[in-house]
Amino acid sequence: MYDIDLFTTPQATIDLLHAQGRKVICYFSAGSYENFRDDAAMFPKKILGKKMQGWNDEKWLDVGHFSVFAPVMQKRLDLAVTKKCDGVDPDNMDGYQNKTGFKLTYNDQLQYAKWIAKEAHARGLAVGLKNNIDQIADLVMDFDFAVNEQCFQYKECDKLLPFIKQNKPVFGVEYQLKPQKFCSKALAAQFSTLKMELALKGKRIGCEIYVM
Repeated sequence: MYDIDLFTTPQATIDLLHAQGRKVICYFSAGSYENFRDDAAMFPKKILGKKMQGWNDEKWLDVGHFSVFAPVMQKRLDLAVTKKCDGVDPDNMDGYQNKTGFKLTYNDQLQYAKWIAKEAHARGLAVGLKNNIDQIADLVMDFDFAVNEQCFQYKECDKLLPFIKQNKPVFGVEYQLKPQKFCSKALAAQFSTLKMELALKGKRIGCEIYVM
């Protein structure tokens, strides 16, 4: 499975991956506004919140009023279908736990996540739950797989096990830890975990290969 950017990945790359027998999951941010995206002008200013920590070109979205920007997300999912993605990886689905500039509740986030999953499935797309660990119990049946960053570093991987118990994949990546610190644990938990650089521009190390 390859997780690639929905907007910037050429169609030829997706077609090549499919020809090689790969599944293609297309990434987009569902919980933040990115000022460099082609559809940035479609977001009303009233639902743009604080800048995301560490990402100055992104602002949190008011998912408590997601109907305002729902058409943008629907168009993104339509694009995923057009580009023949097998599924989607909607990012930043944990705004309610961050300083967004809005008073988001647990239920605000839950309802938005369920809506995203429903819209993806309506288009025949698989959909992953990204990083929203504390809502897994309420969302594991709505999502087809989990994508996680740094669960071993933050010692929260056990919260992802409901996906494994439902025979649903958990795809993980670690940026800071060395492979010897997490690979054996990842394989024991049946996670598919990579070691990568935060910028995602360097090499990747898969745990399956590392332990051989």
